Amino acid sequence: MVDVEKIRADFPILEEKVYGKLLVYLDNGATAQRPLPVVDRMTEYYLKYNSNVHRGVHYLSNKCTDANEEARREVQHFIHAASEKEVIFTRGTTEAINLVAYAFGEAFVGEGDEILVTEMEHHANIVPWQMLCERKKAVLKVVPFDDKGELQLDIYEKLLTERVKLVGVAYVSNVLGTVNPVREMIARAHAVGAKVLVDAAQAIAHLPVDVQELDCDFLAFSGHKVYGPTGVGVLYGKEKLLEQMPPWQGGGEMIREVRFEKTTYNELPFKFEAGTPDFIGIVGLGEALKYIGKIGVAEAGRYEEELLHYAQEQMRQIPRLRIFGEARQKASVISFQIDGIHHFDLGTLLDQMGIAVRTGQLCAEPVMQHYGMTGMVRASLAMYNTKAEIDKLCEGLRKVEKMLNV
Repeated sequence: MVDVEKIRADFPILEEKVYGKLLVYLDNGATAQRPLPVVDRMTEYYLKYNSNVHRGVHYLSNKCTDANEEARREVQHFIHAASEKEVIFTRGTTEAINLVAYAFGEAFVGEGDEILVTEMEHHANIVPWQMLCERKKAVLKVVPFDDKGELQLDIYEKLLTERVKLVGVAYVSNVLGTVNPVREMIARAHAVGAKVLVDAAQAIAHLPVDVQELDCDFLAFSGHKVYGPTGVGVLYGKEKLLEQMPPWQGGGEMIREVRFEKTTYNELPFKFEAGTPDFIGIVGLGEALKYIGKIGVAEAGRYEEELLHYAQEQMRQIPRLRIFGEARQKASVISFQIDGIHHFDLGTLLDQMGIAVRTGQLCAEPVMQHYGMTGMVRASLAMYNTKAEIDKLCEGLRKVEKMLNV
């Protein structure tokens, strides 16, 4: 069982007041809050050990380097990678996907080849592939979803041909909350020789992730979605694939030997880690994974699933409220709209009540176009949220209806 009150005590921001009202934070899909152990660990390194990594022979540099490599091993353990060489630190999911789009694209994609993405992808898993296709004269194809928010796997099967070099798919949709059948999709892609990148940004804090069991070729996530700092993330890639891919950026650390005639590159994972990283952010990410690991991702996910069902039940009692995404397998995201109220007005008025939600196109314009919407409101849950907060959300929604005479 998840001890919610004990968890909440580690997040002082949840005691803050917004416009005189206790904060109800329901924007975890955008960024989760950071617990005290993460903040304390980062503060310790800023105050005591701040020094560039992998470059110095002195005590501070060695201390910070050791902490960074410990964090890499923590990531390896958390996602069950076969080797720490398969864990590359990035600035986040977006940079990780762009890295693959460039480096994998340079090595394996040519004119007439195809890339598959789904209609429910975040822009970060669409635009880099469009750029690759423009650069390489390849073709981008799209797997649609139905109105329940489930991918149409029969169409996916038809689109999978030997021309497909890579499939990009979200493990969990940031708008619909759909948990996609990525294991099945990966197996089908591999059957035609295609590789698969899994965007796990919305899954990493809510579902156990095992890259070896999934057999994905690449997987990306961001630290700030999993109770860690912003500006740091992870790209997992199978070692054999990464070895065949050229570096994405040039600079310090990613080199073995530099000559004006020719430069040779460093071994994995450093080949893809040019320049000074956010080395204290990486320490914070490692601490965040330790934190949620002690609680248990599966345990947190089960509690969030209970919250999700409760929230949907309560929200369905509001007559003009429509929930987008009713997939059978769904994680802790609820996107909705109330007929007759603009999503921006709804979010702004909820904010005046101390309730933080997301509004707009949610970095997923194709999803908006699918439903004919200009935008939605999104409430996204975390392990520190409570049923009492869901009740406050629903109470707030009813107040907005009355205020606007809907």
